[in-house]
Amino acid sequence: MSAEELAKLAQNPVGNLISVPFQNNTNLNFGPEKGTQNVLNIQPVIPIEISKDWNIITRTILPVISMPSLYPGDDRTNGIGDTVFTAFCRRPIPGTGSGALGRSCNCRPTAIRNSATRTGAWGRRSSCCTSNMATPGCTGVLVNNIWSLSSSKQGGSYNNGLIQPFVNYNFPEGFYLTSAPILTVDWQADSGQKWVVPLGGGVGKIFHFGKLPVNTQLSAYYNVVKPITARTGRSARRCS
Repeated sequence: MSAEELAKLAQNPVGNLISVPFQNNTNLNFGPEKGTQNVLNIQPVIPIEISKDWNIITRTILPVISMPSLYPGDDRTNGIGDTVFTAFCRRPIPGTGSGALGRSCNCRPTAIRNSATRTGAWGRRSSCCTSNMATPGCTGVLVNNIWSLSSSKQGGSYNNGLIQPFVNYNFPEGFYLTSAPILTVDWQADSGQKWVVPLGGGVGKIFHFGKLPVNTQLSAYYNVVKPITARTGRSARRCS
């Protein structure tokens, strides 16, 4: 496959390609003490073929979190967050070249160090994704919502949504431009506290390490909408 074809598959959240992304997110000015939060997401993607027209795309996200102090005298906290497993049932969509729709997910609380990095409650997620690879890039949107199945002393109940539109434009030799902001919403929060909406983008490059294709990307985002009273991170850098 050409570098451009590999870039399209890597940019598709439900692409029919085995991959093991390591995505590092550094959030600046995080929390009331304006510290730096770092989240390394380890997120292997494994496709399983069912038939000629259908396959299952499994995506697992294991976050390794470093939390800054949240109040004077507090120490930095490091640990593993909740693991999220999603299984998409995928089929090409006529007219879009290589589009896909998917739905299904589970969430399991696997944080092992402390309550600061976990919800402490099982959750269930519904997800869908559509993508279009008929253009020089890959465009689409990933939408999901997760509900807690039970409450806990650490995290209580939750109802959170996520919308991630993605736009990529590929150039020859595997170079591309990308924008994939992650919009999040807390449906249980008060008015004015629900949404976080970042804007930004970055660049990426597909290259080969021997015979192994490697996808690298560097992006920066700024939260144009964030909770009114919560002094959350104003900017972020994403490297994967």
